[in-house]
Order: sequence, then C-alpha cells, then structure tokens
Amino acid sequence: MDYRVGLLGRIALVAASLFLLAYAIMGSWGVFMISLFLILVVFQIIFLVRYSESSFKKVRLFLDNIKQDKYSQLYPVKFDGTETDDLHIEFNAILAKLKEDQAEKEANYQYFRSVFKHLSIGLITFGEDGEIQILNVAAKRILNIEELKNIAEIESINKELHLAVQNLRTGGSELIKIAHPDGIMQLSVYVIELLMRGERFKLVSLQNIQSELEEKEMEAWQNLVKILTHEIMNSIAPISSLAGTLKGEIEQRIESNERASDEELEDFLMGMSTIEKRSEGLINFVSEFRSLAHIPTPKFGIIGISKLFDQLEILLQNQLESQGISLEKDLNPKELILFGDQTQIEQVMINLLQNAIQALEEAEVKRITLKAFIDEAGKIILEVCDTGKGIEEEALGKIFIPFFTTKKKGSGIGLSLSKQIMRRHKGNIQVRSKLGEGTTFKLIFNG
Repeated sequence: MDYRVGLLGRIALVAASLFLLAYAIMGSWGVFMISLFLILVVFQIIFLVRYSESSFKKVRLFLDNIKQDKYSQLYPVKFDGTETDDLHIEFNAILAKLKEDQAEKEANYQYFRSVFKHLSIGLITFGEDGEIQILNVAAKRILNIEELKNIAEIESINKELHLAVQNLRTGGSELIKIAHPDGIMQLSVYVIELLMRGERFKLVSLQNIQSELEEKEMEAWQNLVKILTHEIMNSIAPISSLAGTLKGEIEQRIESNERASDEELEDFLMGMSTIEKRSEGLINFVSEFRSLAHIPTPKFGIIGISKLFDQLEILLQNQLESQGISLEKDLNPKELILFGDQTQIEQVMINLLQNAIQALEEAEVKRITLKAFIDEAGKIILEVCDTGKGIEEEALGKIFIPFFTTKKKGSGIGLSLSKQIMRRHKGNIQVRSKLGEGTTFKLIFNG
C-alpha cells in the first residue's frame, strides 16, 4: 500500500474518532463511552506518529550503515506492493552499488599499492610527523633495512640522505653516496610535496644511478682518451719524423767526416726550432688538460647579478664596439642576487660571451642578450643569448666534451671548464640552438 494512502487513512480515522469523541461528550453518552473514545483517539494518534516515523527511522538506519561502511546488510523484500517493500528495494540497490564501488576502489588501491611496492625505484611517503606511510621493496633494498617507522631513522643510515629528505622541496633533487653491502651506491634523491585532505606529506624517490654513472664515466674516459690520443699523436708524429730525419743527416755527416754547409746548418736549426715549437704546443695542450682537473673549490659569497652584468659589459666594451655588437640586459627582479664564487661565475660568463661574440662575426643582426630571472621551480637562471649562426645539431651533444671545438681557433676547454664550475655550484649548464637564428646558453642555479 502506498505510504501516502496509509497516512491519509490513519489521519481520517483519527479525525473520525475525534468527531465521535466530541459527539459523545456533547450527547452525554456517559463516562465509560467518553473514556473509550478518548483511549481510542490516543492510540490512533500514537499509531499515526509511529507510522509516519517508521520510514524516517529506516532511512536514518540506512544512512548510519552507509556512514559506517556497512554495505553487506540486506533489507527484506516481501513483494507485497507496500511502500516498505519499495523502500527496501531502493535501499538494497543503493547498497549494492556502493558495495561495488568500494570493491573497485579497494582493487585499485591494492593494484597501485602493489605497483608502488614493486617498482625498481625506491619510494617512501611520510607525513608531517615523520611517520612512514608507504615504504616499497626497492627502498628497503637500497637502504638495506627490513622496516622503517619514522623518517628520522634514516639519520642512522646516512646523515646526508636524512638532511636531503628533510630539506628538499618539491622538484628538488640531490646526488648522495651511501655505503651498501654490495658496494658504494650513488643515489639520485628526488622529492615531491603533496597535499591530500588537508594533510601534507612527502613522496621521496631513491634511484641507484651508480651503474649509469659508471657507464657514462667510461664513455667519457673513452672519448677523452680518443681526443688525447689524436691530439698527442698529431703532435708527436711530425716531431718523431723530423727528429729522425735530422738524426740521419747528422749521423751521415759524422760517418763521412764531412762538415755541414751553412745551408744545411740552417735546415738543422729550422728543424730543431720546429721540434721546439711543436713540443711547446704539446706542453700547452697538457697544461690545459691539467687545468680541467684542478678547479679550485668555490668560495661562496653574495653576487649581485646587476653589478655582474655591468662589469662584464665594461670588460668587453671594446670588443663589442669594434664588431658593432649591441648588448642588452634583462633582469627580473632588478635586485636579484646569487650565492656563488664571484671569480668562477665571472669566468663562466666571460667564456660564454666570448663564444657569442665569435658566433656573431658573420651575422647580419649582431645582438647579445643577458637575462637573469627566477623560474617557476624557484631556481635562479642566467642566460646568454646571441643572434649568431647557431650550432649544428650533431655538435650540440659534444660541445661540453673536453677539447671538442667547432671554431677554427680554440682549445675546446672553455665550455668543459664552465660545466665543471657549474657542477661545483650544484648547478647545471644547458644549451639550445637553431641554425641561422642563434644560440642560448642557460646557467641553472638550484639556489
């Protein structure tokens, strides 16, 4: 029976009972009849209230079950066409849907948790109180531990790693060496800060890049050996050949007891002079190579970028004016400062500016732009942009290799030195270039 019909029927009965009660009082039917009708009215009102509240109680109970995640309860259905049956059918349908959604969420959670735990990269999540939420298998293996309850416990494993995890902010990364039973590990530590349901927590990734570094190191050594071998052989081969020729000529004069003519003596002198020059060139080459391995430790201090740009402009003013090059400066903010070694950063900027000046020799538009700004990740960026001929794509991947150069004159160590200096400042140097449009060198300081 429909709820409204039942409710209206009960209201009608209460009204009829009230009418009869009033009629009994007015007609003097006696105390017994009046009392009987009065009790009847009271009971009908009680039943009416209970009937009207019955559905609300069921709804309240249903909502309490949802609140407590009790989706397994089933409401009985008698299929008698009553409003209770209809209500129970709807309740059961809703609970079945919620139960299905809960199962799907649980399956997704278990799936992602399983993926998280079995990734080859170590992953750790922890809240503001330092309590570990998730610690995957790779992280346990890297840290050589069975369990980790609080992030502060990492300090006993490696203090540098603990400081990095605590101090790094979103997007921050650091390379840290840690001792491990399998040998020294070079870890790349990366941190992301997240906010979920008003609670802040950190996601830390730990990746052992020792093998990749060793592979790159070996590749770098092989390239370096090739370059060194090529350069040294280019110098030694003519020296050896010329020395052998001079030796043969002198031995022949000694054996035949002949005196060398003035012309022959001049040839001998010229040959020895050539050997001397090539030997000096080889010594200079080795000296330049040694400079790559003996970069002094940076003496950090505050560097005003605006003042640095002004000093560079004054230093290179004659070169710029003689070649008709315009220099533009773009700082945002104007009072931007940098923490680094003033002398070394100046050297890097001078190297880049000299490269830019040389790149503009045959350019139609001769312009160099110095830029300084803070990017969206909070890193300080210095850029040297030119409108020169650009660098070929094949050469872009090699320009930071020691002694590699695309210029007719040049040792090929300027950019290598710059790269090492930026590494000492825990920064990086990048380049982008397009033929016919120009080149931009980007110095990235992590702050």
